[in-house]
Formats: sequence, C-alpha cells, structure tokens
Amino acid sequence: MRNKILWPAETMIELFGLKAKRPIWRKPGTIPKVKHGGGRIMLLVCFSVAGTGRLVRIEGKMNGAKYTEILDENLLQSSQDLRLEQRFTF
Repeated sequence: MRNKILWPAETMIELFGLKAKRPIWRKPGTIPKVKHGGGRIMLLVCFSVAGTGRLVRIEGKMNGAKYTEILDENLLQSSQDLRLEQRFTF
C-alpha cells in the first residue's frame, strides 16, 4: 500500500535572518548588511517510495486555496512521472 502513496512536503529556506545563522568571520566592528530584500524562498515537493516528484517554488503567502492549486497543478504530473496509481483524496 505505501508504494502507492505520494506525500507533499514544503520547506522555507532563509539566506539571511534569525533562522539562517551561519558562523562567519568578520573584522571587529563591521555590521552585516542585506541589500534588496531578505533572501527567503519557499519550496514544495512531493515524494514517494518510487522517488521524488516536481519541485515547485511558492510565490507570495501560502493559504489553503494556493496550496490546493499547487497540488492540482503538480501532484497529478508527479504521480504520472513516478508511475503511481492515480487516486487522490484531499
């Protein structure tokens, strides 16, 4: 049964900010600066025992309607690519 399941998963990657702390060396007294925004990207991917599906970049804020739209557009194609049985419930 689990060989036919396709799981979606989302993640956010921050380049700068509190969640993106990285040890780096700076001259004493220098202040790090970020130009042109915060450097954050949100991604959604689906995966199964057969492998990974499509990777989708999520633009803007995520809500239920947008999540459903992304799944509608990409879940079926990922299922076909991985040769899984196509039977979905939301």
